[in-house]
Amino acid sequence: MTRRRILLAATALSLAGFSRAWAQGTPRRVRGTIAGLSGRDLTINTREGGTAAIRLAENFSVSALRRVELSSVAPGTYIGTAAEPGPDGVWRALEVLVFPEAMRGTGEGHFAWDLTPTSSMTNATVDSAVEGNDGRSLTLTARGQKVQVVVPADAPVVTPVPASIEDLRPGAQVFLIATPGPDGGLTAARVTVARDGVVPPM
Repeated sequence: MTRRRILLAATALSLAGFSRAWAQGTPRRVRGTIAGLSGRDLTINTREGGTAAIRLAENFSVSALRRVELSSVAPGTYIGTAAEPGPDGVWRALEVLVFPEAMRGTGEGHFAWDLTPTSSMTNATVDSAVEGNDGRSLTLTARGQKVQVVVPADAPVVTPVPASIEDLRPGAQVFLIATPGPDGGLTAARVTVARDGVVPPM
């Protein structure tokens, strides 16, 4: 098994853990910039203006993101998309994450998301993709539920790629999902970090 496949498998396992945490209603999504890293203790200046102390799990993984073409989001692709409701009742994507095949099924479902006050997240398989005047219209199926999402041309479309602890530099923008422990401390199994100008959009 190649190093890339090992890292993607580790990412899939950590996201599966996030999915279980979602079911328990316990995770905290953290977005912000790195203030510092000491051993496995990560300090983040959050987008809300506070500071979060995160303990990275022993087997934590780091991923970055690579831009992909919107045209690559075709029927059969497994994606995650944060979206806001449009005036016509159709969801409008704020971003699209194209999952590698090894991560198919990760966090499947349609649920509330805190990127914006009204956003949702849909992790699902693309049933159909049609070009329209206002973007690419996707029909998604998640656990038997169909969701219609329009992806505007300016919405970021990305896919995860392996990264390393060396990418966790002060000032780098990050996204992670942390789980509170019995003592209230936060632990994360995976960090998504900005690299090569691609910022985590989720």
